[in-house]
Amino acid sequence: MKKLFFLITITLVGFCSCNTHSTSKDKGEIKIEWVNELIGDYSFKDQWSYPEGVYRDESGQLKCDGLCPDRVYWMDDSTGKIFNDSIEMYYKLVDTTHEYHTIQCEASCYEFVGTDFIKAKQVTKDTVLCWTMCNAGTHCSLQMNITKRFCYPKIELLSVRLNSDMTFKCFGGFIKIDKKLWKKGIFKSEFNFSFFDPADPNQTEPMFWKGKIQTCIE
Repeated sequence: MKKLFFLITITLVGFCSCNTHSTSKDKGEIKIEWVNELIGDYSFKDQWSYPEGVYRDESGQLKCDGLCPDRVYWMDDSTGKIFNDSIEMYYKLVDTTHEYHTIQCEASCYEFVGTDFIKAKQVTKDTVLCWTMCNAGTHCSLQMNITKRFCYPKIELLSVRLNSDMTFKCFGGFIKIDKKLWKKGIFKSEFNFSFFDPADPNQTEPMFWKGKIQTCIE
């Protein structure tokens, strides 16, 4: 995640992306459609997940699996159950926060199995930077630079394969944003973007990312 945020930060000024309604496809601009009230099913925002690596085992206990603090490995018995006198400390070390989903999406791109989370951060008075979160199975991130009139989307692939990181430019699509909620610091949108894949110049299998977003702007 640190690598992803670093790449997002250093590329902010030169953010690449996409266009359908804009006047210049070379710039990759998608003209934003601001709507007074964006309707549709956004019930995904009421669903939540535990942080990655936290799961509920057969006994009903929440356990850490993966990059866990070293101390927790000494807090369960031979059956994997946490000792009663270690439960309080275990959950001080392991984050079991309910993380509410902020995006519902589907995509056709490399090393993507799904993501439920997107971040939105105000970086200047007129610019908001957004990026979807990677996870164990998804190593690509949808990134958007949003200004007053335009959105500049791209996909950043941080591949698990050596020297396989790539950036995919957007060449078409749309984005609708709820104007009233935006003014209140809430990013609610519907989008559908198409991206150019250098490995498939004829676009026989179009690369896309589409879905809905509702998240607070930090």
